[in-house]
Amino acid sequence: MVDLYVLLIFMIAGAIIAIEVKDLLSSVVAVGAVGLALSITFLVLKAPDLAITQLVVEILCLIILIRATIRKDLPFSTSGRWLLNSIITLAFIAVFLYVSIEALKDLPPFGYPIMRVAEVYLKEGLLKTGATNLVAAIILDYRAYDTLGEATVIFTGVLGVMTVMRRVGRKRQEETEKGD
Repeated sequence: MVDLYVLLIFMIAGAIIAIEVKDLLSSVVAVGAVGLALSITFLVLKAPDLAITQLVVEILCLIILIRATIRKDLPFSTSGRWLLNSIITLAFIAVFLYVSIEALKDLPPFGYPIMRVAEVYLKEGLLKTGATNLVAAIILDYRAYDTLGEATVIFTGVLGVMTVMRRVGRKRQEETEKGD
């Protein structure tokens, strides 16, 4: 339970930093830290499917936001803060890896289900579904709507990244100025 409070405090601090910081890139990184902490929170709450979906969507959103702000706001390259930013980045990576390792230690050994529902899936899945592949039976029979929702979220994130990253159809600034 203490882990959840620490993660909650980390997410609140990250959100406050994202609102109060002056440059856009630092704000995007702070929002990304909040999303990654939310993903770890899902892991702690024994919801790995939500954690994976959150992580994928968070990474795709970070790509979009960094791509959108990188040309508008580069304070560390002009003000000489690259050393401070590098130290903060390394500290964040170290904290993230430590929390990830601690969260992964809580996972049970392979083959031992955490919840009663998983035990029912393992015992009665073959009899009720008739599928030889138990993983596919669980995903497509028991949790079809959940899987459809996760696939839709991931597809929407990928579509957003492809929209931002595309180059065809965009005019360069020089071409637009000459055309006016």
